[in-house]
Amino acid sequence: MKAVFKTRLASINDLESILSIYNQGIEDRIATLEEDQKDIGYMTEWFSNHNRRFAVIVIENNDKIVGWASLNSYSNRCAYAGVADLSIYIRRDYRGKGAGTLLLNEIERTAIKNEFNKIILFTFPFNNLGQSLYRKNGYREVGIFKNQGKLDGRFVDVMIMEKIFN
Repeated sequence: MKAVFKTRLASINDLESILSIYNQGIEDRIATLEEDQKDIGYMTEWFSNHNRRFAVIVIENNDKIVGWASLNSYSNRCAYAGVADLSIYIRRDYRGKGAGTLLLNEIERTAIKNEFNKIILFTFPFNNLGQSLYRKNGYREVGIFKNQGKLDGRFVDVMIMEKIFN
């Protein structure tokens, strides 16, 4: 059966699915420096910090959430009010099937509507699937932070990418 994707603004009722997909990303060690599984309390607090401007968007296939993206605060300084940090996670069995592109396009439309002029993101240099998604959608590599964090007791590098809207 062909995937039929649709995107929408996330609600509190979506947190179990968002949590499950996030925990897959933590387990897979390709998308975050987080190492420990999160629980619904953590996700509820995280969601409460995402108002309309810092939106959370989900993507569904046949009414089942298969991915999510969020606009996150980059800095509390007013000089950076136009910059959003991006998080995007796709369920394992939907990676590489087009859901990421649709979700990224929708979160970008939301960012522009919410008066962001730029999105930045942090990714691992070895996350080729993620980088492919970002590059084909107009993101550019800004640089690599060497030994930016630890994952499983080892230092890892983190790449920063950006897309400017105006």
